[in-house]
Amino acid sequence: MARKEGWKAKNWYDVLAPEMFGSVNIGQTPADDPKKLIGRTVESTLGDLTNDWSKQKVKMLFRVHDVVGKGAHTQFIGHMMAQDYMRSLIKRRTSKIEVNIVAATKDGYTVRVKPVCFTVKRAHSPQIQAIKQVMHNTVVERAKKLSFSQFIQEVVLGKIASDIYKEVKPIYPLRRVEIVKTEVMSSGEVAKTEVQPEAVAAG
Repeated sequence: MARKEGWKAKNWYDVLAPEMFGSVNIGQTPADDPKKLIGRTVESTLGDLTNDWSKQKVKMLFRVHDVVGKGAHTQFIGHMMAQDYMRSLIKRRTSKIEVNIVAATKDGYTVRVKPVCFTVKRAHSPQIQAIKQVMHNTVVERAKKLSFSQFIQEVVLGKIASDIYKEVKPIYPLRRVEIVKTEVMSSGEVAKTEVQPEAVAAG
C-alpha cells in the first residue's frame, strides 16, 4: 500500500522466507520499483521463523531473489550465532575447538560451515586434532548425502551439532557443540578445508 509524504511513491512488500522455512512472512520492505528489491539482504532470527523464543540467538540471513505481486521471495545465504551467547559458553580451564570447512551438498551447492566444540576440561593436542577430524568428517559426509535445503535445516535446527556431539563424546567430554556460522558459496567451487586454527583455552 502506498504511503503518504516521503513514502507516497513507494509500495510495501511482504518479505517471505525460503520454502525450506515455510515461506513465512518475516517483515515488510518498501520500494518504488520491485526490481530494486532484487539482491536486498534481509535479517531475521530462527526464533521468528519457528515461534520458538529459545532460538532467538540464531541470526538468519536471506537475500531477495524474486518479487511476485506483493511478495518478495528470498534465498538463504547464511546464519550466525549471537556473539553474547557464544561468549557465555566460554569457561575457565576448558577448550574451545573450532574449524572452518567448505562442504558440498549432493545437489551442487557449497557451504562454508564453522562448527565449535566446548570441552568440559582443557583438552590436549592429540584430543584436539581428533575432535577437529570428527567435526570435518561429520559435516562433509552429511552434506554429501543431503540436498542444500535438507543440509541447511539440519545445520540451523541443531541436528548436525548433535551428531558431532555424539561422535566426539567417546574421544573427550563436551559441554556443548554449536554450528556458529554458515555462508552459502558458489556451487562451482571445489569443497576444501581451510587451515584450522588451534583450540583456544579459556582462562
